[in-house]
Amino acid sequence: MQHTATTTDTAIVYLMKNYTRYNLWANKTLVNWLRTKEESVLEQEVPSSFSSVKKTLSHILQTQQYWLSIIRRDETPELFQGETATLEEVFSTIIAQSEEFAAFVEGMEADGISEKTMVVSPWFQSDFANFEYIMQVMNHSTYHRGQITTIGRNLGFTDAPMTDYNFYNIHGK
Repeated sequence: MQHTATTTDTAIVYLMKNYTRYNLWANKTLVNWLRTKEESVLEQEVPSSFSSVKKTLSHILQTQQYWLSIIRRDETPELFQGETATLEEVFSTIIAQSEEFAAFVEGMEADGISEKTMVVSPWFQSDFANFEYIMQVMNHSTYHRGQITTIGRNLGFTDAPMTDYNFYNIHGK
């Protein structure tokens, strides 16, 4: 039996595709701002869950890589090693990975977005629709972008860009 798209299905598909495009835009916006800062300051140790801007960006990137592999049902990739990468490598790789994530979701149909995917890890087990995982990783990235803005503020940066979802919907598209 063929699935007929409902208004809810259509809204979920639109939201997932728009939210991954937003994530790409927000990561580009953040990286472009960070490129104007001194590299040594972005690698400076600070009291936070990840102890520098560079380490926080690497964590965002690794988490996006992990969840995209789950949604694709790929083997878990070797995650990006930010500790040995240059800051520019972190910047360019997070943008490329965000583009890859958005392109993959852009190509998904309603059935694929709503399809359940079993995840078994050492930390948890879940069997959710792919849109739940997409929202998880996009919200995770948003959380840590805010953390980077706060770290930046503590380092003396007062010119952080606006990366809110609503701002993107009005001005970023």
